[in-house]
Amino acid sequence: MSRLRVVVTGMGAVTPLGNSSKASWAACSNGTSGIARITGFDASNLTTQIAGEVKGFNAAELLGVKEARRSSRCIHMALCAAREALAQSGLDPAADPGQVGVLIGSGIGGLEFMERATLALYNEGPRRISPFTIPAMISDMPAGMVAIDIGARGPNMGVVSACATGSHAIGEAAEWIRRGRVKAVLAGGTEAAITPLGVAAFGAMQALSTRNDDPARASRPFDRDRDGFVPGEGAAVLVLEEADHARARGATVLAEIAGYGATDDASHITQPDAKGEGARRAITLALEDAGATPDEVDYINAHGTSTQLNDVAETHALKAALGKRAYAIPTSSTKSMTGHLLGAAGAVEAMFCIQAIAAQFVPPTVNLDNPDPECDLDYVPGTGRAHPVRLALSTSFGFGGHNACLAFRHPG
Repeated sequence: MSRLRVVVTGMGAVTPLGNSSKASWAACSNGTSGIARITGFDASNLTTQIAGEVKGFNAAELLGVKEARRSSRCIHMALCAAREALAQSGLDPAADPGQVGVLIGSGIGGLEFMERATLALYNEGPRRISPFTIPAMISDMPAGMVAIDIGARGPNMGVVSACATGSHAIGEAAEWIRRGRVKAVLAGGTEAAITPLGVAAFGAMQALSTRNDDPARASRPFDRDRDGFVPGEGAAVLVLEEADHARARGATVLAEIAGYGATDDASHITQPDAKGEGARRAITLALEDAGATPDEVDYINAHGTSTQLNDVAETHALKAALGKRAYAIPTSSTKSMTGHLLGAAGAVEAMFCIQAIAAQFVPPTVNLDNPDPECDLDYVPGTGRAHPVRLALSTSFGFGGHNACLAFRHPG
């Protein structure tokens, strides 16, 4: 018995590169950086003073002033991305609400509400804490709010797996459809952790770039001179559908989710396995799930964080999973332009894979001026290029040893 096929019929995004999926791809494919000095708060006392902030985003226009004040930024961006994705897909959840699910994750949730509540508690007492603090800060609430917004009454939850969250959300949502539980799912990730606590805490781990004098060139995946990742924020949501359901209603299919692999390193709370063994297994599982061989892979959107350990481990993983074919596949890290969107990263990068398939164009890894000798694959330095893409992979790895890989196939 053949399994149900899962396709993508809509995409929405809010990223440091633009406040829609189209604007984000236009900047990404052009090699434009969205990283600059932090404007959302005074970061002058922090070691890292740069980030990939979302620009010109007005939650009050989207939700109204009252509702915007009651919910967190990660919820705001998830709602915006979900509405765009739903509009592109043409899906009407009201037609069969029990057959539409929502699976949107966040690695950290509404961190700004947690900070405000903590300050209010210690400076002014418990009576000054907002009753909306818990709903605004818990990481499942973006999924819950999207379901309320669109009237989706199928399964609803949030995935939390650090920087692999967005990819896991999409992969697990596809499994819901494959099992026949629902006909469609809005899936993705959202994150808004560019706050004093968020940046200071990652800085305390010595995980962040301190190239404050040159923000646009600070994120340097696979470069010899990389000094850490740049924090980013944003959201991306995909509309996934069972293929026959999409076809029956005349939807435009953007890509097929052909494969999904998920593993864990089980070795360290933050460091990836040095040889990339867990990542290799995730990539291999995704290819097996897609019924594809390494020779069929045309593009890889790498996790590529711009940290010393990740970039080398990922390079080892790609070589181990793909063999000699790894050297022939254009592989780029779009985090060089967006920064690291943490729980939203995998969803944004999945969107970029689908757009690469549509455009037959692979985006670049900017700032790759002096390649690390240990990172010796084709990491598309500097400028994107036209390239035939029928099968694309997106890799995501998170603290806790979480590994995920998604495989997207051309719809034709």
